[in-house]
Amino acid sequence: MLYDSPINLMFDDIFLNLDILDQESKHNIYLKIEGLSLTGSIKVKSAVYMIEQLEKEGVLKKGMTVIESSSGNLGLALSMVCANKGYKFICVSDVNISPFNEQLIKAYGSELVIIDCKDENGGYLGSRIKYIKTLLETQSELIWVNQYENQNNVKAHYYSTAQSIYNSFAKVDYLFVGIGTTGTLGGVSSFFKKYSPTTKVIGVDTTGSVTFGGKPGKRFIPGLGTSSPPAIRRFSSYDDIIYINENETISMCRKLAKKGYFFGGSTGTVLSGVDRYLDKIDEKSVVVAISPDMGDKYLDTIYSDSWVKEKFGMIFYE
Repeated sequence: MLYDSPINLMFDDIFLNLDILDQESKHNIYLKIEGLSLTGSIKVKSAVYMIEQLEKEGVLKKGMTVIESSSGNLGLALSMVCANKGYKFICVSDVNISPFNEQLIKAYGSELVIIDCKDENGGYLGSRIKYIKTLLETQSELIWVNQYENQNNVKAHYYSTAQSIYNSFAKVDYLFVGIGTTGTLGGVSSFFKKYSPTTKVIGVDTTGSVTFGGKPGKRFIPGLGTSSPPAIRRFSSYDDIIYINENETISMCRKLAKKGYFFGGSTGTVLSGVDRYLDKIDEKSVVVAISPDMGDKYLDTIYSDSWVKEKFGMIFYE
């Protein structure tokens, strides 16, 4: 196939049979692979849709600068989209950003701002947003995408991710979705509530996240979880929610890598949720989990013994 833009390199119909999580073959588990875009994560859908809607609405015009808060994947996606469309982009991140993401964002020509002041919940999200709001007060040519309040973050997945899953299976009994800014969860759960109400949507968050009322705590792996509840969470619904410790995420990622499956932190968290929940699922049920990212951007963190030892005080052996 021939494409004329890196923005169009989104593959929305790739599913992997994941029997490795169910050795006794009691269930039918499928993983929706979202990491095969040019920037390696599901966030490219949100980035493209939100930027193009801003253009259609006449809010974003030539010569303007785009700004957004991101711990990594959306920052990468927006860096690529803005570079391709000719906009300057400022990514406001924090000290938890991986060296890989930091270098790649800069490689796209974007400006990267690192925030090292924690917010009231012990994370950095509140501080990142405060920084952006301060800049907006004085810079009229600055456009904030605002993934945390932008309904187009939800619509991007309502019209793509959710429909792809719905069209690929005669029936989905359980659908596992990672909880970050809740764009994916909001879009997918809204769609399935309308078109497949019998599907049970299971949200998977990381321990320490406050998105849906969890107790705030330290988090080192970017991707899922927030330290400040995003406004668009109101579009989400779920039948159950699971909280995964980051050591479980690391263990799952490393275990799967030893079997030839190389996934990122968000995917490891989601699959840890599936693994923990399987005993509650009826035999022969169709289970679909969304894999937001691949493992390459986590070589300096999850797959680094020195990083894991520094952050967690131990090394995981699988």
